[in-house]
Amino acid sequence: MKIPSLPILILAFISTPPFTIAAEILPGENQSGSGVAYHVAPDFPQLTSKIVLEAVSAVATDSKGDILVFHRGEHPILRFDRTGKLLRSFGDGLFTSAHGLRIDADDNIWVTDNANHTVIKFNRDGDILLALGKKNVAGQDTLHFNKPADVAFATNGDFYVADGYGNSRVVKFNKDGQFLMAWGEKGTGPGEFNLPHAVQVDAEGRVYVGDRENNRIQVFDADGKFLRQFGGMAPFGLFITPKQFLFVADGRANKVYKMTLDGKVLTSWGATGEEPGNFRMAHALTVARDGAVYVTEITGKRIQKFLSKD
Repeated sequence: MKIPSLPILILAFISTPPFTIAAEILPGENQSGSGVAYHVAPDFPQLTSKIVLEAVSAVATDSKGDILVFHRGEHPILRFDRTGKLLRSFGDGLFTSAHGLRIDADDNIWVTDNANHTVIKFNRDGDILLALGKKNVAGQDTLHFNKPADVAFATNGDFYVADGYGNSRVVKFNKDGQFLMAWGEKGTGPGEFNLPHAVQVDAEGRVYVGDRENNRIQVFDADGKFLRQFGGMAPFGLFITPKQFLFVADGRANKVYKMTLDGKVLTSWGATGEEPGNFRMAHALTVARDGAVYVTEITGKRIQKFLSKD
């Protein structure tokens, strides 16, 4: 059922529930954009002569502290240890356009291809456990995607796919990959999307969707009921930490935001540029258990590691 469209004010902050439209900046917090809160870690990653990074679309870390990187060149999935040493690669010949990569609670690796319309689940060793969607066939039914962008996991094993570039919807599956439901259509109203590009789930099971071209993040319950929204940025990448902070990669402003789950900006850094600490199309990010932040770049064709100065 279509949710009635309501006016959306991107530049104004509205505190009255259920809407929070523009991200609120807390007084006195760092907003310089100069990397004051975080600094670039040197010597990450350490690449061999056989690995040349192309557009770097996604990054995630597993329970052992390894960093998995997804890029659009040869040897598309790369595994590094926390020092940046390359351990192995896999996925050759499987992808048309690398896009999202996430790691679930069992260290399985999930990737999306936004050109061949598939979502693939690998185990830690790179063996395929599950494939969803039909390769090179776009669709909007229970068996097909249209340029899927990202995956997120609920604590019970259910997972969500941001079926973003073509279908403007979020699709929910159970842990075995069986279709449960979908919601969303193209538009600007609550519950509608213009490129759902990233998705995350918080500790209470709420689903956060980076509605990229509408410059907002929408929040839903586990069954797709719209709860609230906040904006003022282009959310290319999202990550929610175990302590329930929300990190956002804005690929247009080329900034990274650390926020509360209700949209209050705690700190931010970055600008458009090739210098360390700046970005050229910041695309995805993750926060490791040790607090390190990893940010990927499409145009910049790199991944940067940031450490807190605290």
